Amino acid sequence: MHINQSPLTNIGAIKMPLIVECPRDAMQGWPTLIPTIDKIRYLNALLTCGFHTLDFGSFVSPKAIPQMADTLAVVDELDVANSPTKLLAIVANERGADEAILHEKITYLGFPFSISPTFQQRNTNASIEQALDRVAAIQNSCVKANKQLVVYLSMGFGNPYGDVYDVDMLIERMKQIESLGINIISIADTVGLATASQVNTVMKNVLREAAQVQIGVHLHATHTDIVPKLEAAYSAGCHRYDAAIKGIGGCPLAGNTLVGNTDTELMLQYFETKGLHLAINEQALQNCVAIANEIFV
Repeated sequence: MHINQSPLTNIGAIKMPLIVECPRDAMQGWPTLIPTIDKIRYLNALLTCGFHTLDFGSFVSPKAIPQMADTLAVVDELDVANSPTKLLAIVANERGADEAILHEKITYLGFPFSISPTFQQRNTNASIEQALDRVAAIQNSCVKANKQLVVYLSMGFGNPYGDVYDVDMLIERMKQIESLGINIISIADTVGLATASQVNTVMKNVLREAAQVQIGVHLHATHTDIVPKLEAAYSAGCHRYDAAIKGIGGCPLAGNTLVGNTDTELMLQYFETKGLHLAINEQALQNCVAIANEIFV
């Protein structure tokens, strides 16, 4: 598996999936503080694997997410010079975006925009309207700084709070985001409540309505439903996928039992069964798995 992943890579008529590795999502809810030196070692190892993007950290309030308080120290020590992988940092407001933009190493900023008003308030301390204003302001800053904004439509398959949800609402929000000039949007199953059937239906509808925007999926799943959910997204036409080694992750602000991320190794195995040999260095990946086994204990 040694073919470089470039955006929307095609082999013949086959569009190759783009893999976004998300150690930030794995680390943010981990119950014991991970030493900065271990984060740096792990992230630098991940940069040798060949992932398209590395969601490495977040510029958010350390009171809200203590595990991410050292993101500034971490990014300074990451070696991106010889890596094809681009760095992505999550931000929740303009102040975090302004801080992230200062770092040349960071290519992408990610903003969690929720379909659920309850979760938007919990996650970013903002209403839906305030969050839209933040997205517009951050996008403007990104354009000026030659960065790219990725918007995550969280609770994209429903929510556990009783907030109104349907696919038409999701598509409406997607079009609002797209109208701001944002061209990468990822649909997030934030608490892992979607069934494979829902994933397929939602992604088909979203992809049909997307114009010039690249649509991804951020799935949370148990080991028993990872493959059905991946099959549902892939058969719908999705080509951008978030994952995390060992399947660790979940948002600690969701207020529900965390359901892990899609396991990276299982995802790669799934794509291998489809004859899709991705640009991941297997030896480097196994080194990262070994480091993860030391950190996440």
